[in-house]
Amino acid sequence: MNSFGTIFRVSIFGESHGPFVGISIDGCPAGIPLNASDFANDIERRKGGTKGTTPRKEDDIPVFISGVFNEKTTGAPLTIIFENKNTRSSDYEKLRTVPRPGHADFVASQKFNGFEDYRGGGHFSGRLTVCLVAAGVVAKKILFYASDDITCTAIIKEVAGETDIEKGLQKAIDAKDSVGGIVECEVTNLPIGLGEPFFNSVESVLSHAVFAIPAIKGIEFGAGFAAAKMYGIEHNDAIENAEGKTKTNHAGGIVGGITNGNDLIFRVVVKPTSSTPKEQQTFNKETQTVEPFSVKGRHDLCIALRVPVVLEAVTAMVLADLLMLENRNKF
Repeated sequence: MNSFGTIFRVSIFGESHGPFVGISIDGCPAGIPLNASDFANDIERRKGGTKGTTPRKEDDIPVFISGVFNEKTTGAPLTIIFENKNTRSSDYEKLRTVPRPGHADFVASQKFNGFEDYRGGGHFSGRLTVCLVAAGVVAKKILFYASDDITCTAIIKEVAGETDIEKGLQKAIDAKDSVGGIVECEVTNLPIGLGEPFFNSVESVLSHAVFAIPAIKGIEFGAGFAAAKMYGIEHNDAIENAEGKTKTNHAGGIVGGITNGNDLIFRVVVKPTSSTPKEQQTFNKETQTVEPFSVKGRHDLCIALRVPVVLEAVTAMVLADLLMLENRNKF
């Protein structure tokens, strides 16, 4: 499915080399100030063109189709599109026959019986993350409306196993191959009580949204997998006062699936870009044989470099929805 959320519900649409990609948000509160300039900073952070990223650059000026009037949200579904102007579809013609290892080319063809738009990865492309970023801009405004103390910040922690980002990126350049990375997100000043036990725990809902970002292969909250090597007395976060502040934060700000008032901290694993220039072996559907294959076109050496702002966006989407569920009368 291409929709997510309960009250703040987003639907994503479009293909990488189609006329445009877009997002529609149902449940956006009325009266939120909104114009194209509000999107400029986050959209710019997502763009390629820098070292280690794709040379494909789009203007990515948001076009409001519905839900905005006189630079204020109307309460009707908010629909925003971004035009695709810088495409080179011929680079992908061969992928109809020779699917890229690690990419959705093969499964997309199987699932949709060959009718999928294969150009640039079609609907599976990271190009659609611009839509998530746009939804995040709106969601961040809702978070600010709920409390101007809430902050949501994501940073790159590792590239190719290196905490020195430049060093990790150089490893990819030297190897003429793609590399992965780790991105951490931190949210401060969340109220106690967001989320529900079991299926709608904050971890559950956040993980669901986070895995909508292409190339995400893992997630951990607080101490994460390191908790497996800790004793209970070490992992437990001692409560220090009536506000729920804890001495440590191994839980990552969530206990029992519910926010506990401490900083929400989690990390995600971003896999290496499937479209590597290195020669690989793959299956040719026409000849029914395995053959050498090298990806052409414009691709990121390290997708992780562009993930932080997208991670912030989906996090803000989830938290805005949880806040609206918790405070239905306010929104």
